[in-house]
Amino acid sequence: MRVLVVEDDVLLGEALATGLRQRNHAVDWFCDGAQADAAMAVTAFDAVVLDLGLPRGDGMVWLRRWRGRGLTLPLLILTARDGVEDRVAGLDAGADDYLVKPITLDELAARLRALVRRSAGQAQAAWQQGDLQYDPATKVVLWKGQPVDLTSRELAVLEALMTQSQRVLSKAHLMEKLYDWSGGEPESNALEVHIHHLRRKIDPAIVRTVRGVGYAIGSGKAPAA
Repeated sequence: MRVLVVEDDVLLGEALATGLRQRNHAVDWFCDGAQADAAMAVTAFDAVVLDLGLPRGDGMVWLRRWRGRGLTLPLLILTARDGVEDRVAGLDAGADDYLVKPITLDELAARLRALVRRSAGQAQAAWQQGDLQYDPATKVVLWKGQPVDLTSRELAVLEALMTQSQRVLSKAHLMEKLYDWSGGEPESNALEVHIHHLRRKIDPAIVRTVRGVGYAIGSGKAPAA
């Protein structure tokens, strides 16, 4: 999952970015709405964590502007404003969730998983694709009931493919889910290496290659005996 954090408090912003990265998410953190707006124009984020008390424009202004432009990605308000009227205004303006500071990173991560799961049409906490099962909360992958040991990057590729199981995802789209702007330029063949490892560790058909387009999750079904 690639998360956009918009928070002007430097200590909190760094803590949020670090904590979410430790939970295997790619995170881009900005201190104001204008920077976040520019990032959203060029990057496909999975979710946004938005503070309201921002410089150069209140967070509510940016929320209404983004929703007015038709941006539908999950958005969670994280703010010190704890009044009922503030919560109602934020949710009515288009936020999908509203949390009041201080919060724990575990709760924030769980809320983000729930938002992304709902936006992807996943009703269950654990995602099922034939004989493949993945729990995004615990990062446990089961193939035919047996655990599969994957690296954080391999998990990120698998999660991106399972989140949009009916689509073929381009290499550029998948790379955006793996690497934020803090980590430098990845190797040109990094994605192919991760997909090779998924096929080796799970099943050769677990990731389909669609030539000239990209990759899609395989059927996840065991072959007939």
